[in-house]
Amino acid sequence: MISIYIKTNDTLYIKDPEKSDLGRKIVESSIELIHNIGFEKFTFKKLADEINSTEASVYRYFKNKHQLLVYLSSWYWAWIDFQIKYKTTNIPDPYLKLKIIIKVISESSLADPNIIHVDESLLHKIIISESSKAYLTKNVDRENKEGYFKTYKSLCNSISRVFLEINPDYAYPKTLASNLIETAHEQIFFAEHIPSLTDLRVSDNDYRDVCSFLENMFLKILSK
Repeated sequence: MISIYIKTNDTLYIKDPEKSDLGRKIVESSIELIHNIGFEKFTFKKLADEINSTEASVYRYFKNKHQLLVYLSSWYWAWIDFQIKYKTTNIPDPYLKLKIIIKVISESSLADPNIIHVDESLLHKIIISESSKAYLTKNVDRENKEGYFKTYKSLCNSISRVFLEINPDYAYPKTLASNLIETAHEQIFFAEHIPSLTDLRVSDNDYRDVCSFLENMFLKILSK
């Protein structure tokens, strides 16, 4: 098994949780707890109880639960970006790259066995239901300047460059990149929870319907 270390911006934590057993346990249990009870009801006290530790120990890693949510979101986007870059390396055909990108984003709800302390399937659900709370705040401008959203912007830049390989004259590559990510995740969520809002079907980790829809839509948008 290959060990993968996902690097995030060091402004997102006080102490890097990836570098200690306790830190990794905090990340693992926070994902499970937020998924189970929601971000509003989530507290460091409840988290500390889950890991048989103290609130003080959690505060040594994150200054508050908002910073923790931004960290989890950033970790997720960095993980997606890593997968895209790894799977598209040495592939010259931009159309094939786009299909790989769509597949990675659509299947991002599948757990990666190479990263034991993060359940990506649960984190994916948190991203859909909770991640907007990471930036829909009064402090978004300051936090953006401090690099809170660096990994998401990096991911969108990676995708937008592939769009420009397909159509160098396309005027809105970053807009389209963020739209691809949000559309993929929303359609999976609708298919699983509010099926009357979509024609797509998702079952038994089968995302072919989602991939087909996204390929059809985005290739048409990028056609010259």
